[in-house]
Amino acid sequence: MTTEVQHQTTQRRADLLFDWDRLPLVSPDLPGTGGVIRVEPDDFQVEEIPAYLPSGAGAHTYLKVHKRGATTRDVVLALVGAGVAEKRIGVAGLKDKSAVTVQWLSLPASEEAAVAALADLPGVTVLESSRHTNKLGMGHLRGNRFTIRVRGVVPDAASRARAIVDRLAVVGAPNWFGPQRFGRFGSNAWDGWRIVTGESVHGAHRLKRFFVSSLQSLLFNRLLAHRLESGTYTRLIDGDWARKHDTGGTFLVDDGTFESPRAERLEISATIPLYGRKVKVSPAAAGELETRALDDLGLSWQHFTSRRGDRRITRLALANVEVIPAGEDLILSFALPKGSYATALLREIMKVDVDQPTVWAGASADPASGAASDHDDVDDDDELD
Repeated sequence: MTTEVQHQTTQRRADLLFDWDRLPLVSPDLPGTGGVIRVEPDDFQVEEIPAYLPSGAGAHTYLKVHKRGATTRDVVLALVGAGVAEKRIGVAGLKDKSAVTVQWLSLPASEEAAVAALADLPGVTVLESSRHTNKLGMGHLRGNRFTIRVRGVVPDAASRARAIVDRLAVVGAPNWFGPQRFGRFGSNAWDGWRIVTGESVHGAHRLKRFFVSSLQSLLFNRLLAHRLESGTYTRLIDGDWARKHDTGGTFLVDDGTFESPRAERLEISATIPLYGRKVKVSPAAAGELETRALDDLGLSWQHFTSRRGDRRITRLALANVEVIPAGEDLILSFALPKGSYATALLREIMKVDVDQPTVWAGASADPASGAASDHDDVDDDDELD
């Protein structure tokens, strides 16, 4: 490999690393609270908001499980050890170890005796059991409710947090993909780029989907950053596919100027593609931006035929955010839709690196992403595959 090629490779890899500093803040003029998160497992509490509740009858047993210091994988493996085939166990999302979490799982009612194995699993309690007609599927949830203690904040942290939350309630919170999507060293998108351009990547046979999804996510973040930097974050441009916040309906924007007042009222927001074979190139100005983002990385839409693709909304409409002073700490409570990242919101509020290594000695990283999860690590187009 020549020196010039080595330099180009090094630069390309650097361009494809995840770095929060490359992603602009919505409220850079408002000071943050400071502080740290995840000092103790109880500091980070997550409860799934299910898409539906079990009906009480059917061939599948549904379990509502409380976990402290245990991953979703720990529970699944305990059931497997008790004789249940892994493919017959259903979960809606993945929850990590460095938190207190509540989530639903399912298994065939004919193998319900295996639930007894969970009684011996440290930190795990079955809160509720019921029946339903279908296996619980990945992504079968509306979102998650978070209760997070931020330790060691500045004295006026509550007023600072409320000012930032008030700003976000008007303009919307950016729906960034967080570092959990990009692996322990932030380099999964680089491996995804190498895969789609035909290079050989160690472990690709097993992790190809994760790597390519990371590349999709990095492109999304870049296009969202452009909207913030270009002044189109709260507006729409010609050719956008906009999504209604109340119903989820999506429509093509012929005239961005005409539709922008609705966007400025946070009734609708633009969507950005997760490039794939079933996602159409947007027309007009929006399509030019989507194509340019690919051109900058030497890519085209054809490089993403292994993924079906989807569109992801650019902004989140926050509601019922609670800011509670707690001595030298601050407690934040809020709900986010599935696939969104709590640390993306915390970064905006705290104005510090929220993804530093967890202080709690019992914490561990998600094996697939290489980082502790704060959302349901589900590809946005999983349900379409």
